[in-house]
Amino acid sequence: MHSRRLINDDAALRELDDIIWRTITLVAAIVLLSPIVSNFRIAWNSFYAAVAVAAALIACSWYYRVKRDEPRLSSALGCTAQITIFSAVGAPLSYLAASVNLSLRDEAFDAFDKAVGFDWMGLLWWFNAHPKIFEILRPFYFSMTAQAALIVLCLAFTGRLAWLRVFVLAFVFAATITIAISALLPAQGAWNHYGLHALDPSAVIPATKTFWPVFEGLRGGTFRTLVAMGAEGIITFPSLHAALAVILAAAMWPVSGLRWVGFVINTAMLASTPIDGLHYLADIGAGIVIAVLSLAASYIVTFRVMADSPLRVVTTRLVPGE
Repeated sequence: MHSRRLINDDAALRELDDIIWRTITLVAAIVLLSPIVSNFRIAWNSFYAAVAVAAALIACSWYYRVKRDEPRLSSALGCTAQITIFSAVGAPLSYLAASVNLSLRDEAFDAFDKAVGFDWMGLLWWFNAHPKIFEILRPFYFSMTAQAALIVLCLAFTGRLAWLRVFVLAFVFAATITIAISALLPAQGAWNHYGLHALDPSAVIPATKTFWPVFEGLRGGTFRTLVAMGAEGIITFPSLHAALAVILAAAMWPVSGLRWVGFVINTAMLASTPIDGLHYLADIGAGIVIAVLSLAASYIVTFRVMADSPLRVVTTRLVPGE
């Protein structure tokens, strides 16, 4: 019985990987074909490192799946390759989305914030009065890459191979949905909306302040380079940081030793997002909704693919003899 279960599980995991890779391929095709129908050009040198790293990871994943039969190590390597490649093609996709150049919606998002009692400027000045707290929160804003690496390793080497695919699927779904919505409902962010380009140098300065020239150039047609490594984060609504904070926390939840660590880290990430990410409260709320929907969709896809496996195997572990 155990042998048949493991064969079925291995086949299901490979099917899930195929779904992830097909989604990544679709995004990559849009990016790679865009210069044919537009005046964009691809900065190929910005893709080389990601492609080289992913190719090595894929080769090693294949080796440890086919030659050594070490599914945990193979999964860790393969899922890292998926995240690496998707991140490389997702960034230029966001540039294409910004170039659609629909009307900015900052007034609407700002009005929503005011309607629910959120004072963005008040929060900025509070951080100006408490810069040490802002300095403590800033590293959490930049913790996504480290968290993703930790999650892949922990889920893989604790045998939670199905849940690892749930995490990667949710990551891909949330980023793709966020990019699509950002094309339809673009915004420049609260910092620029309030005209705060020339604040006193001693004031709190957002981490993403450098995105504005690229965003404006994409909308105005003066910037037409698709970049992977080194791309600016240009999405305001919905907040991808908020979406990933929820997804990262959820991914850590099955690991008892990381459960509350993930909750604290990602709560701090959410707290840093309005100022460091130039986000309205509306952006953060929308990001959280997208995260919940993406997690639900990824879980449903995973559960259906693994319908022959016991529910406890899908949601917790894929461990021989469990």
